[in-house]
Amino acid sequence: MSIKDTVNDARSKWMEGTGADNDVVISSRIRLARNLKGIPFPHFMSDADAANVIHAVRIAAENTELVKQVGAVEFTDLAELSSTERQILVEKHLISPHHAENIKSRAVILAPDESVSIMINEEDHLRIQCLQPGLELEETWKQADKIDDLLELTLDYSFSEKRGYLTACPTNVGTGLRASVMLHLPGLVVSKQIGQIVGAISQLGLAVRGYYGEGTEAYGNLFQISNQVTLGQIESEIVENLLSVTNQIVNQERSSREIIFRDNRQLLEDRIYRAIGTMRYARMITSQEALKNISDMRLGIELGLLKGLTFEKINELIILTRPAFLIKKAGQEMEAGERDVLRANIIREKLSEIKFD
Repeated sequence: MSIKDTVNDARSKWMEGTGADNDVVISSRIRLARNLKGIPFPHFMSDADAANVIHAVRIAAENTELVKQVGAVEFTDLAELSSTERQILVEKHLISPHHAENIKSRAVILAPDESVSIMINEEDHLRIQCLQPGLELEETWKQADKIDDLLELTLDYSFSEKRGYLTACPTNVGTGLRASVMLHLPGLVVSKQIGQIVGAISQLGLAVRGYYGEGTEAYGNLFQISNQVTLGQIESEIVENLLSVTNQIVNQERSSREIIFRDNRQLLEDRIYRAIGTMRYARMITSQEALKNISDMRLGIELGLLKGLTFEKINELIILTRPAFLIKKAGQEMEAGERDVLRANIIREKLSEIKFD
């Protein structure tokens, strides 16, 4: 898939709705922070340093074995993309909001199915990201580790025998690994257990964030959970700890759904089918309202009520209704009200293709 296809297609590998525990876990992500030896961190380096990093990483990414691993990767200078196209990459979770802001001497390398993205000259020289659907943390970690090893055949990483991989942010020093999962937790939100769980998770050295990570809110009952510390732990421990906590949350979420469905079935069904009605017939709908209704519809799939709708379709709908994707589709800048109209049109069109049982 070319970068042109990427910014015009709302679909991505992580949206497939497959993988373990996909009724709760939308995706698993592993991100590795790496820097090149002898070159200052991005916020201190010169333009020449930045160019050298880009050149070195580009050559390393053309490694034959790496191409065999992920497919023919595509290198894109962020300066070649419009602000809207960069924001679409953020909306699809392929680059970070920080990476999209300052485009000077920044680039991204993408695998054809978008399961791998390598951000160049973000906070660190490299951010190697692997993203898979469902709860597949170990598989995703192994994929990221393999790509890291293949890049290191060419690149000389900044590494300390005492501290591990050296990174721009002290919280990433050590393994440089951030593991995260994206979860849909309507049961815990409705039962008002989410606050208690977030507090407990924080005590275990994990962070809970919204849909787009740090500094964002958990709209649509979507939460990201990730490790906060990388120093003093080996990679397998970080992954196993997050996997263990996630399994507990999955069980608690399922239990909450069962209780709510048992005790308030009519109210829950009414909520789900009202969401369908709004989405199928509304002429204007805001981004926040769309996410709320998408969450309710997804819950309908998870409870087996909406057999005509798939996880893949509902995940695609999230991206289709985001602001940058709407602007790209319209081919021009739009006011919020204009986006609300186009968003409603797209939703009606997509849902008209689906027969609800």
